[in-house]
Amino acid sequence: MGATGCGKSKLSVDLATSCGVEAEIINSDKMQVYKGLDIATNKITIPERKGVRHHLLGDLDPADGELTAAEFRDAAGAAVSDIASRGKLPVVVGGSNSFIYSLLGDRVSPQLRYDCCFLWIDVAFPVLCDYLCRRVDEMVETGMMEEMAEFYSSESWAGRVGLLKTIGVPELEWYYKMGNFESNKNNRKMIVNDAVRKIKENTCRLAERQVGKIVRLKSGGWDLHRVDATDVFRERLRAADEAAAEAAAEEEEMEVVMAAAAECGSGGARRKSRKKRRRQWAEVWEKEVMDPSVKIVKRFLEEE
Repeated sequence: MGATGCGKSKLSVDLATSCGVEAEIINSDKMQVYKGLDIATNKITIPERKGVRHHLLGDLDPADGELTAAEFRDAAGAAVSDIASRGKLPVVVGGSNSFIYSLLGDRVSPQLRYDCCFLWIDVAFPVLCDYLCRRVDEMVETGMMEEMAEFYSSESWAGRVGLLKTIGVPELEWYYKMGNFESNKNNRKMIVNDAVRKIKENTCRLAERQVGKIVRLKSGGWDLHRVDATDVFRERLRAADEAAAEAAAEEEEMEVVMAAAAECGSGGARRKSRKKRRRQWAEVWEKEVMDPSVKIVKRFLEEE
């Protein structure tokens, strides 16, 4: 469990591949259950899944309507039973706490429907919000605008009810319905920039609401193991700042005489620097998040 962007999907795969038991993952993110908008919904990619089977991830047609909590409970419950019947460990991951509560909670009893080990990845909000804003920029750079253009170019986009609440869809609706026809390039750019600003604001608000719901679950008696990933994201932001500084230096380099020769001489150093940053981030993640989480889950399984 945890707010959007805190690393839940990565940790779920780490757990599935590091706890000494075969495991499969059940997605509990409201927007990721649907096909489409993989960038906007931030679905984990095929390579990132490392061969671990995922359930309810991009499986549903958004035109079939919005999945209710009760429908999720039935579908996820069936997946849990199927996974357990094959002797594997079900790992439920996602930020939609209403789905998780529907699957596990019982309104007429304080007892949970399953014996669970809860992991809550927490990140100090200012750090997380900074990261989320940069992640939106990365999503734009890696094709979110093109993905949204394809979504809105379909005559049936309004019927894809399941995806209409995805962050980015309502914020960019005005641009793709009206702003895209604006002849003035500067005006179009202003509309897009305003939409991106709103996406960042709404993403941070979503994260804040999600954390609030998790705190209420913990206060209500759920035994949540809090794992603090703040240092991981500080390291990630630091690495991003270094990369941005290197990119700026490279741009200046290309403007001077003999830029091509300079590029040949420094390319290897930049590649080494990128690898070093990735390695440093991975080491902090392993120390602060992965290792403590694996220990918690292994202890839970041993007690069972």
